[in-house]
Amino acid sequence: MTGRILVVDDDAAIRTVMRESLRRAGHVVELAETLAAARAGIATFAPDVLVTDVMLPDGNGLDQLPAMIALRPGMPVIVLSAQNTLATAVRATEQGAFDYLPKPFDLGELGRSVEAALALIGRAAEVPDDGVASDGLPLIGRSPAMQDVYRTIARVVANDLTVLVLGESGTGKELVAQAIHDLGPRAARPFVAINMAAIPRDLIESELFGHERGAFTGAAQRNVGRFEQAQGGTLFLDEIGDMPIDAQTRLLRVLQSGAFTPIGSTRQINADVRVIAATHKDLGALIAEGRFREDLFYRLNVVPVRLPSLRQRGSDIVDLARHFLDRAAADGLPRKRLADAACERLMQHDWPGNVRELENVMRRAAVLARGDVITTDLLDHELGGAAASLEAVAGGGEGDLATVIDEWMAGWFLRHRGVMPPGGLYDSLLPAFEGPLLRHVLLVARGNQLQAARMLGINRNTLRKKLVSLGIEAADLRRPEV
Repeated sequence: MTGRILVVDDDAAIRTVMRESLRRAGHVVELAETLAAARAGIATFAPDVLVTDVMLPDGNGLDQLPAMIALRPGMPVIVLSAQNTLATAVRATEQGAFDYLPKPFDLGELGRSVEAALALIGRAAEVPDDGVASDGLPLIGRSPAMQDVYRTIARVVANDLTVLVLGESGTGKELVAQAIHDLGPRAARPFVAINMAAIPRDLIESELFGHERGAFTGAAQRNVGRFEQAQGGTLFLDEIGDMPIDAQTRLLRVLQSGAFTPIGSTRQINADVRVIAATHKDLGALIAEGRFREDLFYRLNVVPVRLPSLRQRGSDIVDLARHFLDRAAADGLPRKRLADAACERLMQHDWPGNVRELENVMRRAAVLARGDVITTDLLDHELGGAAASLEAVAGGGEGDLATVIDEWMAGWFLRHRGVMPPGGLYDSLLPAFEGPLLRHVLLVARGNQLQAARMLGINRNTLRKKLVSLGIEAADLRRPEV
């Protein structure tokens, strides 16, 4: 499909490149370098599609987008911007844009976007018109790997399509769900999250759908389930891959019928809820193993959002690290900054724990750095934390182990303002040491769980259960052969 395309950009070279690329695809192209010229071009050229930059000599293209669309109703607009943030992508969508392409962009991607816009001419675009996104959004990063995430979020905030967020543990899947909720029409209603891996299997249906008093042994009072708590808002089903198969069946019925019945009740409740699910697991493999329903997968996977791992995000690592240091200072920890060499060290690390690991490292560094600057020496110690802890436990002596424990406790009490960990120190310290221990041994064993279990002196099934409970993927911890 070909059409009439108006390209607006103040860079002559970029205008020329886009014109030639679009002409080769068979389109008729006109150029403009200012907003005033764009308005004149819309009136005289009557373009089918408008492609426009944001920052132009006579104003901000996003500010003028509604007025330009009003000049030619139904005209799809593709926004180009070097301000590659989630706020820009969302605002472009809010102002009526059909698509958003971050600069630098691929000409092939531009061509595909123009073709999609031409195919949708005549359809009414459903976009919110109740506010402008701020730059204070929880997702941070301008890397190309995050741009697809921003654009997908921007496209789904205005509707109630079910979203499936995929990504490794610690990549920020709940932040994506929260952003979709906060930027959409349900923002004023509840955002309710439930982690399937953290709920006992026999209680999941009660947690989701609620139960009446006396519905089963121990049901001493009525329980309002998460679906009912989230009425009018968003329900985030985290770690959906850990949901038992029988509970999957009931969830599928709710998604199909739009209604649910609490356990022990005959009262049917309409589920006015947007569902967002997330997992770090390979659902395709679980389906093949008979552990996840294929029909439920298709119900959940209406719009997939794939989060990149931190090691795929390049310079975002430093921006995130500085953000976490600022947040740590706001929480009462000492204000610290990163030395230039420390920034390089952060970017060299593989980050198996992703953004969550980076935040923990920054908080510990804020506590442990002796001056105002976080150095590479401190980061070398922290990023080798698993090995350091193992050395303290295995051969460093009781004094060294006490230092490791003291550092952990100091970090906890500073982060939580002196509040004792829930369940006491024993329950909190154990996973804090168990996770690094298992990661390190798996690295040494090159991801081989049988070998790792032998080194640890535990049963392989016990190791597998511990990995699941701690959210550790053995496959991600395979060292390359050297």
